[in-house]
Amino acid sequence: HRDRLGPRVQPLTFNAADISTWVGRVWWPMLRESGFALTAPAFSETVVPGLVKIVLSVSLAFVMAPLVRIPAQLTIFSAPGLLAALQEVLIGVAIGMVVQLSFEALTFAGQAISMTMGLGFATLVDPQRGANTTVLGQMFMIFGILTYLSINGHLILLGALAESFQTLPIGAAHIGQNFFLSVALWGARVFESGLLIALPAKISLVIVNLALGVVTRAAPQLNLFGIGFTITLLCGFFVLLVGLGGIMDGISGLINGALA
Repeated sequence: HRDRLGPRVQPLTFNAADISTWVGRVWWPMLRESGFALTAPAFSETVVPGLVKIVLSVSLAFVMAPLVRIPAQLTIFSAPGLLAALQEVLIGVAIGMVVQLSFEALTFAGQAISMTMGLGFATLVDPQRGANTTVLGQMFMIFGILTYLSINGHLILLGALAESFQTLPIGAAHIGQNFFLSVALWGARVFESGLLIALPAKISLVIVNLALGVVTRAAPQLNLFGIGFTITLLCGFFVLLVGLGGIMDGISGLINGALA
């Protein structure tokens, strides 16, 4: 009977070296993707449960494992392995933070306009940051997220994460002063862009406030303190409505620059 069935199937055997190799194929990319999930827009939101982030990191690790080249001498439980693990987390955090800074700049632009037009008191609790944010800051943030999703920014960012395994290979990436300096300079450029987005509205509202001050000096009997707030508020909304196209162009350029 055994002869008719053919040769007996040999049982599979595993040794510690094989298991260590398989775990390493997933472990190293998962570290970079875990750092990415901590800071990347839409992935790092507090409304996303922690279990979902873990599952996402593990799933991306399995998908990107064939793209990753791991040095044979790199082991998990060693001093070079611990240093490489820290380096992988920092790379993932930096990739997500570069785009996240763009949204922080949009919040900054909205807050700058709110303070000038008299909406600084209208604040909402932002659960992502655990602090109060002005209404215009929240509106600019929503515009930025919708623009980010409409241009498939989350997919572009995942593509950049996959490409980083080629440009910054595991265990061979050189992270030094220039790496952190480039991230810091990008942060400065981002907030400069946020100020440029808010600058037209701020200049217009400063002119309105200056005109109200001149009228108050010229005709003290006119109680402009009662209607000055309303005038500033209406002018602010009018400026935002007229300049909405330019604001959206600035938001799109800021996000595209971060993705680039």
